[in-house]
Amino acid sequence: MADQDVRTTMGPGPSRIESLRWDEPPEGPVLVLLDQTRLPAEEVELVCTDVPGLVLAIRTLAVRGAPLLGIAGAYGVALAATRGYDVDEAAALLAGARPTAVNLGYGVRLAAGAYRAAIEKGAGPAEAGAAALAAAKELHRADAEGSARMARHGLALLDELLPGGSHRVLTHCNTGRLVSGGEGTAFAVALAAHRAGRLRRLWVDETRPLLQGARLTAYEAAGSEMAYSLLSDNAAGSLFAAGEVDAVLIGADRIAADGSVANKVGSYPLAVLAKYHHVPFIVVAPVTTVDLETPDGASIEIEQRPGQEVTEFTAPQVPGGGWGSGSGLPVAPLGTQAYNPAFDVTPPELVTAIVTEEGVLSPVTGGGLRELCARSRRVTIS
Repeated sequence: MADQDVRTTMGPGPSRIESLRWDEPPEGPVLVLLDQTRLPAEEVELVCTDVPGLVLAIRTLAVRGAPLLGIAGAYGVALAATRGYDVDEAAALLAGARPTAVNLGYGVRLAAGAYRAAIEKGAGPAEAGAAALAAAKELHRADAEGSARMARHGLALLDELLPGGSHRVLTHCNTGRLVSGGEGTAFAVALAAHRAGRLRRLWVDETRPLLQGARLTAYEAAGSEMAYSLLSDNAAGSLFAAGEVDAVLIGADRIAADGSVANKVGSYPLAVLAKYHHVPFIVVAPVTTVDLETPDGASIEIEQRPGQEVTEFTAPQVPGGGWGSGSGLPVAPLGTQAYNPAFDVTPPELVTAIVTEEGVLSPVTGGGLRELCARSRRVTIS
């Protein structure tokens, strides 16, 4: 049975509560998450004491975003190991929680591999659990470090493509500290531009139907005192036509071997608009998001979300609610069928560059991705 608890509730307004942290109270180790389904109305920490509780948090998007899911997956294995649960069963549950997000499986395999390696060397359960936890903490640290490097590489690329500064950047979904052990991926680049005095405007897509842009990216932008404006997804075309977008920055949940990019649904239309209007379309993601085992975009498994997320609206602060829970306000006739993919796929020919912690890849090619991965010591688990 899923075991979750709410530990801390704070008033509205951006703060620096960690998106995810390991804690060891007297009653046993826990994984503490900032519940993103309750933002921006309130900041609530969700306490997971077992893997089913963490899987529920992942599926309901209480914790989300490719890099952070990898970290959560690794800590989930450590949670199972240190509490004496079946590690193989826990790893299988976690890895299948969101199929498109390749980082989730990466983090699970990393921690599970450390656990099994310790067992094979004669370690007892406690020592093997400590090995899994050490692997999770190292992944967490490395992701924060990689985030800072992506921000530097991305800002340098923006300055190269758009000399003169005063960048007007459009972003989709949420790619900041809420999805990372550091300051994020695409959002971290925009934040670096802001700190350098070279961000004129951050355009934030609402990101329907779950409004990750409106609820989360605007929350982060406000907390960082950035100049930002919110727009509905279908207003992006008019923004491009008016010449108000200098670059598009998005993250990725999986990058196939040919350079196809799976990201939050709505990303592909932005790539088409950017191509037509001669605007750089830049993907920012860690090398762990590259999946060389997936040959092309057509091979990426796309998660299908519940139809209620489209046919109902659920305010994040409603107690006992949640996206797709069936407890929201109906916005379509009863019985309406909904098409609700969580992601879409952008082909490599529409991607100007992929920014990683290892550097920038442009043009985006399969060979270039393989070379990039070969340079990264972290892409070692298949």
